[in-house]
Amino acid sequence: MNTPSKRILLLGSGGREHAFARSLALSPRCEALFIAPGNAGTAQHGTNVPLRADDFTGLKDLVLRERIDLVVVGPEDPLVKGVVDFFQEYEKLRQIPVIGPSRSGARLEGSKEFSKAFMQRHDIPTAAYQSFTSEQLGEADAFLDSLRPPYVIKADGLAAGKGVLILDSLYEAREGVRSMLQDKKFGAAGERVVIEEFLHGIELSVFVLTDGKNYLILPEAKDYKRIGEGDTGLNTGGMGAVSPVPFADEVFMQKVEDRIVKPTVNGLAAEGIPYIGFIFIGLMSVEGEPYVIEYNCRMGDPETEVVLPRIRTDFVDLMDAVAHQKLNEMSLDVDPRTATTVIMVSGGYPGNYDQGFALRNLENAGEALVFHAGTRFEGSSVVTAGGRVLALTGLGSSIPEALNVSYAAALAIDFDYAYYRRDIGQDLIRLTEKSIS
Repeated sequence: MNTPSKRILLLGSGGREHAFARSLALSPRCEALFIAPGNAGTAQHGTNVPLRADDFTGLKDLVLRERIDLVVVGPEDPLVKGVVDFFQEYEKLRQIPVIGPSRSGARLEGSKEFSKAFMQRHDIPTAAYQSFTSEQLGEADAFLDSLRPPYVIKADGLAAGKGVLILDSLYEAREGVRSMLQDKKFGAAGERVVIEEFLHGIELSVFVLTDGKNYLILPEAKDYKRIGEGDTGLNTGGMGAVSPVPFADEVFMQKVEDRIVKPTVNGLAAEGIPYIGFIFIGLMSVEGEPYVIEYNCRMGDPETEVVLPRIRTDFVDLMDAVAHQKLNEMSLDVDPRTATTVIMVSGGYPGNYDQGFALRNLENAGEALVFHAGTRFEGSSVVTAGGRVLALTGLGSSIPEALNVSYAAALAIDFDYAYYRRDIGQDLIRLTEKSIS
């Protein structure tokens, strides 16, 4: 493989993108890194450019002006909107690899109905489901009647991670369906809903990097969605994560590869769907058997903040191999240590919250890697600019050791109305202790 240096453009502005920026910048092959739009953390590793990730015309001008060799897409929105297809439309852009799927491939995340039907076509284990529009309320009620609680209701389209309802009563479930289809709770994303069977088990996230024909399975992770300790309260974009996942042993992961990863990659190719980039597979382990909950067409957040720090392989080499369909020539060097991340959020999140509070004591994070999720510069100060503000990642020989690093940083760093969960990883620690005893 040729190893020239690269001028790279990274799209996005969250904690995931800060983790990407760090990994890309660590490579000796990274000649220059631009992040659009980036945040106060990504500025440590490259040049932030005040462009939205879905401003395709602005990105085109930037790519040509800065002689970009490689584009890496972090969030789902520009992928679902067709940034890869946009680059293919212009002769001067066509030869610049974009790490991310085409609009047709991004439907794995952009349409819950499409992804469920795809799994059904390729015999990929998942929960039973049906989809409905506002003209089919009677049919939706009948399907709910056939299920046992709790009830899972999903907006078909993208709803910023908030388009899933898990409800305990049949009345609430029927009202939830109507809130999406009739009251437009999630706007256009909820014009069709998917109702599916609830799977009882323990969740984890598996990440696949593919060049369309070859693939590598990246380190797995488990994230924590609920705002409150003990997995209570509203769903968020993620309050923390752990990698590796103790119950995802060799036997379990072989099932995942054989029953899910291979059929997914082969199924996309068989259907003529160009797919280059990351596939996030949200799984449920049901008595040791893997079932797919959902696909995402990008890396997860905050899982990226524990997965990427464990990958020792040169990250630009990996992206270059994907771009040139040479992923079969690559192998992953993975740090065997455990990584944990704890998310510091703004008070009020995931509901209403204020912004613009100064971050204090960032320099006192100790051994933790501090990934910025929702920050910006105000003069020379770093201030809050989102609900999730920081991801504090620790590495250690065990989950408790890694958590000590993460929580020491959380105690040191401060901003007004800061909040974080103090029980990240505790379920996995109990699970490990139980298996040992």
